[in-house]
Amino acid sequence: MRLLHVQTHAFTDFQGDGVPAYAILSHTWQQWQEVSYQEWLQPTDDIRSKSGYRKICEACKKARADGYDWIWVDTNCIDKTSSAELSEAINSMYAWYRRAAVCYAYLEDVPPVEEASSDPFAAFRDSRWHTRGWTLQELLAPQKIVFFARDWSLMGTRDWLVKEIKTATGIDTDDCRREIDTSSVARKMSWLARRKTTRVEDMAYCMLGLLNINMPLLYGEGAKAFIRLQEEIIKNNPDLTIFCWTRDESTPADWMSRLP
Repeated sequence: MRLLHVQTHAFTDFQGDGVPAYAILSHTWQQWQEVSYQEWLQPTDDIRSKSGYRKICEACKKARADGYDWIWVDTNCIDKTSSAELSEAINSMYAWYRRAAVCYAYLEDVPPVEEASSDPFAAFRDSRWHTRGWTLQELLAPQKIVFFARDWSLMGTRDWLVKEIKTATGIDTDDCRREIDTSSVARKMSWLARRKTTRVEDMAYCMLGLLNINMPLLYGEGAKAFIRLQEEIIKNNPDLTIFCWTRDESTPADWMSRLP
């Protein structure tokens, strides 16, 4: 696991039980604004001017203020030019969010609470963060989540905002608080059905950790990724709720669902 030091902004790789306490960032990507692993190693003025660069620096400040020396961010802590590293990271991501000491959820499209109208959390409920596939596991995996508005002002913790989260996502308050393994496959799939990913394959890959599935990534396979996911679920999970869906004339001849 590659972590970023919150003071030096240098990377260090850790293995197994040697991983120190760390914070982790949850956010939505902004086109052309995120900073890659390679860009972080050799930042230019243009790279430093990106909102994604400032976002990482602010997350480092929060972690340092909370007493953590290390942080993990999906944009710059993974070398995405390596397909092997990317596959390992995606298959490990749920566990990384689960083991984090704290998760900072940064909602770039939400103004500070004090700028809100009569309903201070309307913008929170409408945030893009609640609609993306990858942020589903980032909502449910961490032990502790703290939400921040676009200026990094505090909005509250997951426990404090749980009713707003239910309104935005349809996920019951109990599901946000209990061990995710107690929820059925069908229930988890229903949570994903309200979300989207930029790449079709990621609708399957973003569920790997939540379903306790490990499988290779094949970008370019399109909707077949979701069929492969269901095949793995059937092989590894006795939960029959995966079959709880209705077929109509538009359903392909193979009985597998191509969407959650």
